[in-house]
Amino acid sequence: MLKKILKISITTLLFTFIAIGILVVFSALPITGNLKVFTVQSGSMEPAIKTGSLIFIKPSPSYGIGDIVTKKVSGSKTTVTHRITEEMTKDGKTYFRTKGDANEGVDMELTPLSDVIGKTILTVPYLGYPVSFARTTQGTILLVIIPATIIIYEEISKIRYEIQKKARYKKSLKERAGINHDIFIQRKENVDGVIRYDRKNNLFS
Repeated sequence: MLKKILKISITTLLFTFIAIGILVVFSALPITGNLKVFTVQSGSMEPAIKTGSLIFIKPSPSYGIGDIVTKKVSGSKTTVTHRITEEMTKDGKTYFRTKGDANEGVDMELTPLSDVIGKTILTVPYLGYPVSFARTTQGTILLVIIPATIIIYEEISKIRYEIQKKARYKKSLKERAGINHDIFIQRKENVDGVIRYDRKNNLFS
């Protein structure tokens, strides 16, 4: 029983690691409207979003006050996830004022609509840590490649076992058929021996 529970636990863990790897790859695909995955690195949005949470971001046709959005930081590759507190229009362009729930003041710079990556649609606490690790070379090997290799090996072993099992079963059937055939011949000979009758001597042989 313990062995079975351990096997189920390991299998579940392996599939979880692979799922994390798939999320990382999927979020990096350059598809318009694609769901993206980010890891929250700070506590600026606590308690709504805890540090280390995994957040799922999706572009939206419109954004409004109260939405939690992930935006590009001007002049860097950094992204920030904050809540929209104000919307305004300047020179025909839409801008947003954002603020971290845990921060005392609003963000100094206005965020143009073009810098908004998407709206937060799902948050998973603490799952961001393994995902961030999975994005590294060591993490990819440990959390994706090795688990995938183990699962593939186990599946191949199962297939090979089933093939061998069927082969043994077919061999067993043939052996049984051969034994039954010999018994049938022996019985037939015995029957033939019983019905033989020597009319001359009036004897059964």
